[in-house]
Amino acid sequence: MRRFTLCLLLLLATAGAALSQPKDAPVTIRVGKLLDGRGGAIENAMITVRGSKIVSIEHGGTGTPTWDLHNLTLMPGEIDTHVHLTWHFDENDRLADEEKNPASRTALYALENALVTLESGVTTVQSLGSPLDKEVRDAIARGILPGPRILTSMEPLEDVSLTPDQLREIVRKRKAEGADVIKIFASKSIREGGGPTYSQEQLDAACGEAKKAGLRAVVHAHGIESARRASAAGCTSVEHGVLLDAATLKFLADHGTYFDPNTDLVFRNYLENMKKFIGIGNFNEEGFAQMRRAGPLVLNVFKEALQTPNLKIIFGTDALAGSHGRNFEELIYRVEKGGQDPMAAIISATSLAARSLNLQDQIGTIAPGYEADLIAMEGDPSKDIRALQKVVWVMKGGQVVEGVGRR
Repeated sequence: MRRFTLCLLLLLATAGAALSQPKDAPVTIRVGKLLDGRGGAIENAMITVRGSKIVSIEHGGTGTPTWDLHNLTLMPGEIDTHVHLTWHFDENDRLADEEKNPASRTALYALENALVTLESGVTTVQSLGSPLDKEVRDAIARGILPGPRILTSMEPLEDVSLTPDQLREIVRKRKAEGADVIKIFASKSIREGGGPTYSQEQLDAACGEAKKAGLRAVVHAHGIESARRASAAGCTSVEHGVLLDAATLKFLADHGTYFDPNTDLVFRNYLENMKKFIGIGNFNEEGFAQMRRAGPLVLNVFKEALQTPNLKIIFGTDALAGSHGRNFEELIYRVEKGGQDPMAAIISATSLAARSLNLQDQIGTIAPGYEADLIAMEGDPSKDIRALQKVVWVMKGGQVVEGVGRR
């Protein structure tokens, strides 16, 4: 319990430091370079923030700023569209069983994961798959505890025996429970070959009902059939896509479906921490062999995706136990190994990711009226993507996060 007590004390101390700042007083920030999240850049900029919002942006500007970051680059806080905040390793250094562990313990781990994610420079996440995400989301939204803005699907849809009407009913139930998005498993895990599970009729029902309820639908789909069915059903995004081909990527682009490929961090993290997963569920020798094969496959899919006109590739890591706070490693890999342009990578994790969440008018861009979710780093990630590993200052909703870069 000592770990949880220390974690809670740290969270409360960080929250207290952030909340001590006057909320209504204007805050000015001078930066050496500003990347606006849409591909634009301003040298020597002054940003004014009041409350949680950006009020103005000036080139140059006069006076003494509240925060003098003249030797740093400023950009919007990153948006990770696929994480699992409740996933963690237990006191035996093994993957924790969320169903068997006390909810209070899992929630504390999730809050710890949220904090390290925020400190790394990720100010919004979409957490896909746990009912406890709602409690963590709401605690952070109340402003008492620090963490990224959280959107959650709560429990996903994965029972293949459900009828279309039953799927519609569950979607309505998730909406009533407070879900922000619907998560659907349309294929098996890549550890089990990634074959399709839900039929076209089932996906039509689930994604159609989500749209009717004003919710987005994100779909776990590794293979061609599952991805095409999800896209044809009008689902918002296809996650993973390890086994896709050029024709299917074009199909996604033609239907306006977002693509979140999760190219590196998730597989590398599993392999680095194999002893902590092996023997649990489908984490067996064959499953790990499948994941070793998946890495090169999805890298090739990503390279093909970059060549697909109008395909909307967004930033998601599938961050889970062992990889929270390491989210930027995925973006670095996409640039250095996948060949993505650094500015395009930044856009995929800011304004484009925000659009995929239907938050394009609130986050992901540095402009008047937007939430003051800002991060500053040494170096310029539009020139050297590894500058993202040097985040030294984070503001979320107008509040500066204390302790960034010191842990």
